[in-house]
Amino acid sequence: MLETACSIANKTRSKGVLLYADMIEDYEALAKIGQEKQVDLILAVKDESSFQDAASVFEKVLRIPDVPLGRINQMKMAIIQALSKGLVKNGDKWICLSGIPQTKALDNLLILEFGKEFEIISSSDLPVISEIVRPEVFETVLSLALEIAVAGKEGRKPVGTIFVLGKHEDVLKFSHPMVINPFQGYPEEERNILDRRLKETVKEFSSIDGAFIFREDGVILAAGRHLDVSGENIEIPLGLGSRHRAAAGITSLTDALAIVISEETGGVRIFHHGKIFTEIEKGE
Repeated sequence: MLETACSIANKTRSKGVLLYADMIEDYEALAKIGQEKQVDLILAVKDESSFQDAASVFEKVLRIPDVPLGRINQMKMAIIQALSKGLVKNGDKWICLSGIPQTKALDNLLILEFGKEFEIISSSDLPVISEIVRPEVFETVLSLALEIAVAGKEGRKPVGTIFVLGKHEDVLKFSHPMVINPFQGYPEEERNILDRRLKETVKEFSSIDGAFIFREDGVILAAGRHLDVSGENIEIPLGLGSRHRAAAGITSLTDALAIVISEETGGVRIFHHGKIFTEIEKGE
């Protein structure tokens, strides 16, 4: 499959092959195929030990969230991570390979041109994520959102919330507190989402009405924040409620990114410029 993907990449003048690589056991052999075919390889890995093994051989290795993902969601997560790190950009064409780790087989091959394949990325206006928020912050918050979507709060009932990332001065200007800010008064190093110990705290507060506001470097500025945007003139898909409309509104006003967890479906949607950038449906 990989040799075929590399041949297709050369024939279609694609940038390279984006590979979901958790089922790969011999990364040296994988690198050899890429070198022989003269094709750039980007690996996406979920398992920690596999990530370390892959990173010892390849420069471009993405760590995607360790939650259950179908083939299409694997590719969505890999593409989002690659976009956040600047490894791919709008207009690029890549060959994408994925499969199910249990079968130990790569069985899904897609030729994707980013910005045109709306089944994978819902908007042609792809954000330069690194200009809005630090890539590692975006990846950490997205991973946390998926964990909350899959398990809910402490594995109980589904939870819905909004994470707003970047452009914090404008976001605070267009919002106001609904409750006492649980993060106010703590040193910045104790409320930075890059500290893994904070994840459970965020999960605990995710049931509070309102949005979390993240600074570009990962510091949580507030939770329980009401977004003062109506979103009346913004078109969103039928069936999405006020939480999604608020996310669309705040991203259209401020150029921030917003990640929304749907309480009803458990789906996760990312908004930028008032539109859905991509969505990951629970169980897909």
